[in-house]
Amino acid sequence: MPPLRYWPDILSVASYIPGKPIEELERELGIKEAIKLASNENPLGPSPKAVEALRRALAGVHRYPEGRGTALRARLADRLKVSPDEVILGNGSNEIIELLVRGFITAGDEAVMADLTFSLYPLMVTVSRGTPVTVPLKDGRHDLRAMASAVTPRTRLVFLCNPNNPTGTMVTAAELNRFLAALPDSVVVAIDEAYVDYVTAPDFPRSLELLRSGPPVIVLRTFSKLHGLAALRIGYGIARRELIAYLDRIHQPFNTNGLAQLAATAALEDEAHLTASRRVNEEGKLSLRNYFAGLKWPVYPTQANFLYVETGRDARALYEALLREGVIVRHIEGSRLRITIGRPEENQRFANALNKVLSGT
Repeated sequence: MPPLRYWPDILSVASYIPGKPIEELERELGIKEAIKLASNENPLGPSPKAVEALRRALAGVHRYPEGRGTALRARLADRLKVSPDEVILGNGSNEIIELLVRGFITAGDEAVMADLTFSLYPLMVTVSRGTPVTVPLKDGRHDLRAMASAVTPRTRLVFLCNPNNPTGTMVTAAELNRFLAALPDSVVVAIDEAYVDYVTAPDFPRSLELLRSGPPVIVLRTFSKLHGLAALRIGYGIARRELIAYLDRIHQPFNTNGLAQLAATAALEDEAHLTASRRVNEEGKLSLRNYFAGLKWPVYPTQANFLYVETGRDARALYEALLREGVIVRHIEGSRLRITIGRPEENQRFANALNKVLSGT
C-alpha cells in the first residue's frame, strides 16, 4: 500500500488541546471531588428553562432539526435589533470561524491576528493553506495600530477577540473605530465576542453599530459561556446580509442540532439565571483578584469570566501540582496560568490548593 500524502503545513500544526476533563482526573486520582476552572464555563450550569426545554424535546430527536434555525435566528434578531437574514447559526462560534476561513482564505492569503489569542484562528488559517500574520500584544492588549500596519494586499481576514482570550483584556470603542477606519474595505473583520455577556466596562464597543459602514464586520457570539450550553455547541454571527448569505452557502446541512436551538431559545428568556451568573462572576473576580494581590502576582484587567495570572515561576509545574490536588486550571504559556472564575466554594478550593502547593506541604 502506498504511503499517505500528508500536507507538511498541516503536520506542523499543533492540535487544539481542550481543558482536562474532570472525570479523567478523578479516575487518575481515585477521587470524586475534582473541580475544573480551566475552560471558562458557567459554574452555575445551564438555565433551568433550557433544561426543561431539552426534556420536552427529547421525544423528537428522531427528526432532523429545522435547517436554518429560523425560530432562534428570529429571536436573536429581535433582541439585537437586526434582521434575521443578518444572523447565522453555527456549531459553536468555532464553526463560523471555520466558515470564514473556508470562504475567504486560499493558498497565499493572509489573516492578521494577535500572537496570544484564541488558538483556533491560526490553526484554521494554516489548514486552509493560508498564512497567519501574528502581532504581539501590548501590555496584554491588542496592538491595533500594529495590526493595521500588518495588513497587506494579501490580507483577507482580521481576527479580533474582544475581550481577548486568554488575557481577558479589551479594546475600547474609540480604539476599534480608529482601527476599522484604517482598514481597506476588502478585508473582513471578525470580532469575536464570546465573553461579551460578562463585560461591565462602559467604553466597550457597540459592535453591532459597526455593521453598516466601513469594512465588512462579522460579530461572533456564543451560548457556551454565560448561557451555560457549552456541550450543545451553539453560537452565532451577525453581519451584513450579503456576508451571511455567502457563509450560508458553505455550512453543512443541519449544522446546529434541534436540541441546541431549543435550549438556546429558552436560555435567552431566563433573565434570572443570567443575572445570577453575572453576579457570581463579579463577586468571584473580586475575590480572586484580592487573593492574587496578596501573593503579589500580577493579573491582567479582565472583562471576561477568567483571570490571566503572572506567577513568576514555571506555571506548567504549578498546573501539574494543582492537578494532583484535584484542581484543573489552564496553562497557556510560560509563567502564566488562566483561571476560570467559579462558585465561591470552588474559588476557595483553588486558593487552598495553591497555598498548599506553594508551601510545599
